[in-house]
Amino acid sequence: MKTSKWLFLATTLFTTSFTFANTPDIPKVSEERYGYFLEKNRKTTRIPFELHSNLILLYAKINETDSLRFILDTGVSSIIITDPYILKPDKLRLTRKVNLTGAGEGKSISAHVAIDNRFEMGRLRANHQNIVVLEEDFLRLSEYVGVPVHGIFGYEIFNNFVVTIDFSRKELILMAPDKYRYKTSKGDKHPLIIEDTKPFTDAVTLFADGREHPIRVLIDTGAGHALLLNNTKKESFRLPEKVIRAQLGRGLNGVINGNLGRIDRLRLGRFEMDNIVASFPDSISFGSKLRAGTERQGNIGCELLRRFKVTMNYQDRYMVLKPIKSRLREKFEHDMSGMEIRAEGRDFHSYIVNHIQDDSPASRAGLMEGDQLLFIDDHAASDLNVTDIYKLMQRGDGKNIDLLVKRKGDIFFTQLTLKRMI
Repeated sequence: MKTSKWLFLATTLFTTSFTFANTPDIPKVSEERYGYFLEKNRKTTRIPFELHSNLILLYAKINETDSLRFILDTGVSSIIITDPYILKPDKLRLTRKVNLTGAGEGKSISAHVAIDNRFEMGRLRANHQNIVVLEEDFLRLSEYVGVPVHGIFGYEIFNNFVVTIDFSRKELILMAPDKYRYKTSKGDKHPLIIEDTKPFTDAVTLFADGREHPIRVLIDTGAGHALLLNNTKKESFRLPEKVIRAQLGRGLNGVINGNLGRIDRLRLGRFEMDNIVASFPDSISFGSKLRAGTERQGNIGCELLRRFKVTMNYQDRYMVLKPIKSRLREKFEHDMSGMEIRAEGRDFHSYIVNHIQDDSPASRAGLMEGDQLLFIDDHAASDLNVTDIYKLMQRGDGKNIDLLVKRKGDIFFTQLTLKRMI
């Protein structure tokens, strides 16, 4: 899967600026039961999910809305509505304004806190919930994921249930903590450190620079990459010999720039994976915005996690990893076109070239930012999703891709020859 242009959502930091506003006279949620629970006193439930751009998307409702798509993020502390236009302002009890700070090179963004909301996802219910509503759709998640995305959530789900992410079946399994019993047949058990609502593990060792590096990483389902590494006082990572500059992703505060390269080997528990594509963000857009005292050297995202059946038990502070053998054998690849796209249009099936890497197959094919892709080989671009397109752009070093392109009203053919750049 493509590893640049991923989203770094679990690095969200909530800071300062609380401005209280008048609260509209809106009826309160009537249910007496507070918090998160399964309806009819169920002890477990299964909820299907979609996997787009290596991000887990689930359908949920806020109050009386139609089903909305939310990204599941292990560390986001509150429900965040990223697309404010899907909620009716007169149905929200807005109490204060907040500034949000996170990864990215831009400034903090403004949002409002709405109290006393109802949240539903499958047979999961939660009453009297506070949510954070962005003033504008600053993140534009839908453009990068390629389907409508309305928000982010996570911590309360993981904190109230034992959560199993079954990537093979694309199911989320929620179980009451007092009913979950670990067995060795469920996979290998690894300790978790829960700090500031986020799960960390020390079960990772890197083999790079001719050394072994035991590191602490964030388990980050809000990131689509395999591995991100940031230099700290405890551990400093030398860039691999071969790297490329790239826009690594988007955080709450904009674009995250840095380098992409390969790490020789990574051990997660007893499982080893070779030739990992790793992101090395610039400190200005990432490391400098981590909370003071946060002791971690990186994070692992869903490009690596999807090779396992993952169970997170926040209450007892451990996770369970059961390998999916066929996926453990898959190679870690990066986009071989040098082209990044964004999705536009009502159904997000119109694809625009967003960025062209210098001296890349895309630049040599004459592509420019703003070009619209109409056909990719014999596929109409409108019949594909973002994940499909990036898979085509990873087909292999030396493979040719035919493109039908629209530029300012003109239509032309071109061909790019894929090249493994890292």
